[in-house]
Amino acid sequence: MRMYDIIEKKKHNKKLSKEEMKYWVMGYVNGNIPDYQVASLLMAICFNGLDDDELTALTMIMAESGEQVDLSKIVGSKVDKHSTGGVGDKTTLIVAPIVASCRL
Repeated sequence: MRMYDIIEKKKHNKKLSKEEMKYWVMGYVNGNIPDYQVASLLMAICFNGLDDDELTALTMIMAESGEQVDLSKIVGSKVDKHSTGGVGDKTTLIVAPIVASCRL
């Protein structure tokens, strides 16, 4: 698998497979794929978008690429609010009380 081929595929508005998504996310996270290649892919995604399957796969791959906390021992419903950065922590001030008011 080559990053060039993945970029070309999305540039021509073709659907990326879960394996292709995992290849570029994990390759980038591990430092094997340079910024400029991911930037090119993200530009193609910006122009052509992701369908529901691609977006779901990307979300899960990104979540699995980092450290996860096991909340299974906590009884009842659990929710998580986190940020990847870039917007500050202004949303927590609004989201946390709304979620708490829903008894979560």
